[in-house]
Amino acid sequence: MAEGTLFVVATPIGNMEDMTFRAIETLKTADVIAAEDTRHTVKLLNHFEIKNKLMSFHEHSDVSRRDEILDMLRQGMKVALVSDAGTPLISDPGAELVAAAVQNGIRVIPIPGASAVVTALSASGLLKDGFVFEGFLPADNKARKAALLRIQSETRTMVLYEAPHRIEKTLEILKDTLGAERPMVLAREMTKVYEEFIRGSIGETLVRIKDKPLKGEMVLILAGAEKEEKIVTDEEITAELKSWMGKGKTKKDAVGLTASSLEILKNRVYQISLKL
Repeated sequence: MAEGTLFVVATPIGNMEDMTFRAIETLKTADVIAAEDTRHTVKLLNHFEIKNKLMSFHEHSDVSRRDEILDMLRQGMKVALVSDAGTPLISDPGAELVAAAVQNGIRVIPIPGASAVVTALSASGLLKDGFVFEGFLPADNKARKAALLRIQSETRTMVLYEAPHRIEKTLEILKDTLGAERPMVLAREMTKVYEEFIRGSIGETLVRIKDKPLKGEMVLILAGAEKEEKIVTDEEITAELKSWMGKGKTKKDAVGLTASSLEILKNRVYQISLKL
């Protein structure tokens, strides 16, 4: 029996022209397409004249639907997993299915393409020292504030998703927890006709969207917190060096260990070590 394969297929986040040739071919040749919302995916398939069997697989699907797909894969079938838009599993369903396929020794092949996270980041102008993706915040206001307090001191760029009906309240909480002056970008309707990037501080963005009806899911890009400069005196470095050397470390090793433990440049420690 031929080996079954699960294809994780990225689809456009808006503009149909962002669909890749490989993704189209994969959907055309798949035995089954497992879709987050078949009513949504059928529009994509009709656009590219793809006529394949569709089945639903979403966050509310029970274990029996997952097992049904696994049985298909065990029988040697090719199953393509798609979400409503973008790359599956990124704040979309599918993680449990992919994990189960891997655990069962079934081949999983990603078909890369559009992703709202990467698209927004690439045009944000705020990407620095990596980024942290938080996805959708909890719906409960108290839990949402707790989640933001947890990342309050994060120095990397942060990416959040938010829905239109919650955006004003979320910005209010962001203002309270991260400060009104924190730089941010609100990206909406990306790759579509009314694509918009609202740039400014959290406070400025809140003023701009106040009482302004916004449509579509949004990506919020938040600048990371400023790194606090660590002040370490020469005396502290000397004491740390002597401590490591007193434990039997060579001067060379002590330099590396001191730089690491005090989180400072190795060259500065080396220069001080020359005086010992």
